[in-house]
Amino acid sequence: MNNKLEIIKKKLIYRAGYRGTKEMDILLSAFVNKYINTFDETLLVELEKFLNFEDELIFNFYHNNLMEKDMEKNKISTIFSKFKL
Repeated sequence: MNNKLEIIKKKLIYRAGYRGTKEMDILLSAFVNKYINTFDETLLVELEKFLNFEDELIFNFYHNNLMEKDMEKNKISTIFSKFKL
């Protein structure tokens, strides 16, 4: 089980660091690296869903607190909205 979680964490760290824009690479990789070791399996699944959103949606959510209808209000979005670089 522990090995499975480590593989998921590595995938999420990679996904957060290679978004397509340097700004989002920095923002999301800092967020993921800060919190990933505190997340349980349920939160890792939520994080994966969160990282699947387009950069523009995440950027608008972070800077303007604009939540798209497809984005769920969950623990990850709450933690991310309070995260500051």
